[in-house]
Amino acid sequence: MYSFEKKDKKGILKISISKEEWEDLVEKSYEANKSKYKVQGFRNGKAPRKVIEQTYGDTIFFDDAFENAISKEYYDFLEKNKNIVPAGQPSVEMNSFTVDKGIEATITFDLLPEFKLPSFSELKSKKPTVKINEEQINAEIERERENHARYVEEDKKVENGDFATIDFEGYVDGQKFEGGEGKDYRLEIGSHTFIEGFEEQIVGMEKGEEKDINVKFPQNYPAENLKGKPAVFKIKLNKIEKKVLPEVDDKFVSDTTEFETLQEYKNSIKENLKKIEEEKAERDYEVLILDEIAQKANIEVPKSMIEHEVHHIVEDFEHRLAHQGMTMQNYLDYIGKSLDEFKKDREDDAEKNIKTRLVVQKIISEYNLAVTDEDLDKLVVEYATRYNMSAEDFKKALRPEDYAYFENSAIMTKVLDLIKSKIK
Repeated sequence: MYSFEKKDKKGILKISISKEEWEDLVEKSYEANKSKYKVQGFRNGKAPRKVIEQTYGDTIFFDDAFENAISKEYYDFLEKNKNIVPAGQPSVEMNSFTVDKGIEATITFDLLPEFKLPSFSELKSKKPTVKINEEQINAEIERERENHARYVEEDKKVENGDFATIDFEGYVDGQKFEGGEGKDYRLEIGSHTFIEGFEEQIVGMEKGEEKDINVKFPQNYPAENLKGKPAVFKIKLNKIEKKVLPEVDDKFVSDTTEFETLQEYKNSIKENLKKIEEEKAERDYEVLILDEIAQKANIEVPKSMIEHEVHHIVEDFEHRLAHQGMTMQNYLDYIGKSLDEFKKDREDDAEKNIKTRLVVQKIISEYNLAVTDEDLDKLVVEYATRYNMSAEDFKKALRPEDYAYFENSAIMTKVLDLIKSKIK
């Protein structure tokens, strides 16, 4: 038996469990857990309930029975009242409990925010203007020059801007440390790729020369065993090179691209950059639209939802750090913040994520949007074309989670197309 009320944007579910219901729950807990308790003179799982209670205490099965009772009442209530949507995990308070009378308890949970969608026709967000300038085009050409650079060996002393190929071994407290050695490593002098002071000590060296380089790891260095410590790198200089870039002219273009003249190449770069920037502008515009809708909808997100989202953001960030061989603590030390401060910094992003999801879910619901097999087939063909595969071969390569990605992509396209179609 239960009663329910909404109060201060929370759901309050009061439940009553009779003596008979309670006894049935305790008996079920005994049946489910009796094999966990060993009692002398009985085979495992064969001891009577009273014997286990006498050995381990009268309330040994109460916690499990209470948890099952609360879960059953809570989920039965939600199943029968689908319009009630919790925004987070519930809290439970025991109001009264006696073996003779049963249980009175209160389950409290934040409710999913209620809000109205604003009129899409009145949205003011503007799509960013796309302009490709000469600087962007030249930057692309410069990248292509770098791809075709030649390295010319020189017989001289190392100067700033040279490329030095070195062997090195690093020592801290007289011991080699992991990741502190390399063979034939090409290092651009002045690039600040290595620890501060390392590259400067190579300047003036000659080919074949060996040298001890003394440096100090910074206090915020990611590796705990190295931060702030002095180190010695024994290096040998194997080669000194200058990087020579090709001249950009019609010959360079015809030799390295599908075009014959520099002007044709520039025109092509401009068109490609324009296409990329227009796609980016469209994505940015869509973000602006959803942000504006969320702002105008005045959604009040419960603290519990923000905390839950922050937890997921931090968890995802930790996974990405792990792939880079770094721990969360290493990163926090590097940026000089505590975990609580890091979480606090993520609260605005968490709230924004939640509001966007709520807006999208409400649009899907109010406009009865759904993904069809035709929608998915269209996406499969689109992606198969990108990878130069047939749609059938591409489908065979897909995993179940890939289909979830396509479904999400398709429904988001429908949501955004719907919004944009209604904007004046």
